[in-house]
Amino acid sequence: MPGVAGDGAQPAARRGAAPRRVQQRAAAAGTAADVSGRDVAALLFAGEMYGLQLDHLAAVLAVPQPRARAIAARWRSRRLAESARLGPGLPWVWLARPGLASCGLRYSAAAPALGRLAHIRAVSAVRLALERTSGYRAGGAYWRGERRLRALAGGRVGLRDHFPDGEVHWPDAADVPWAGECWALEAELTAKTVGRTVTIMRELLSRTGDYGCAAAHARVPGEPPRHARLLYVCSPAAARTVTRARDALGADAARIEIRSLPPDAYLAPP
Repeated sequence: MPGVAGDGAQPAARRGAAPRRVQQRAAAAGTAADVSGRDVAALLFAGEMYGLQLDHLAAVLAVPQPRARAIAARWRSRRLAESARLGPGLPWVWLARPGLASCGLRYSAAAPALGRLAHIRAVSAVRLALERTSGYRAGGAYWRGERRLRALAGGRVGLRDHFPDGEVHWPDAADVPWAGECWALEAELTAKTVGRTVTIMRELLSRTGDYGCAAAHARVPGEPPRHARLLYVCSPAAARTVTRARDALGADAARIEIRSLPPDAYLAPP
């Protein structure tokens, strides 16, 4: 299984198509002059993840930070993105309305919420770490994040239902033992209570339907679970509680993996 601390948003067969669609939409919006093939994956990543700090943007683009800063400035000049220093550390970059439209993303154009900056950064770090692993690339895996899952639900999910921070989808034809599986992922910076963590684990492991399905299809007895595995990626402060919660699940505990957050997951050193 691919590691997180140790070792794209589209299925492998569609990765080329998605950037082409972004470029076509940008051309239609009159913003394509400075949108290269290298930029489009980063635009999609930033849009799906609410926003990115500059070092993570540099990692997505595979360029040094000064070059990433220049690219972000070019995006701002084309009205594709905005940037500002929102909290500790480097500036954040997020998509403006034309940038979201160019990517075909129907999300609200807004800066990442200040109260969620630490969590957004942690989830982005986990996604980057996963996408760097050889197993993820070789298996053609793709990511669906919380923002997309909430958009799919369209308000139809109950107020108490829990969205995972992300899903990792493995194509049926992937050359890995877990081909065809969908994994739920949780990035845990701070410890919840054991009881609340157990509730979230049971909810994610018992779900059978996709987000956005009718309520009657969300959990159907006898149907295979939507999430074959649940991957918890934790800070040291949260790992003990998550481990205790997993141990309380009985047989379902075998479907839960616990890993450490990558070093670049934190707004400030842990």
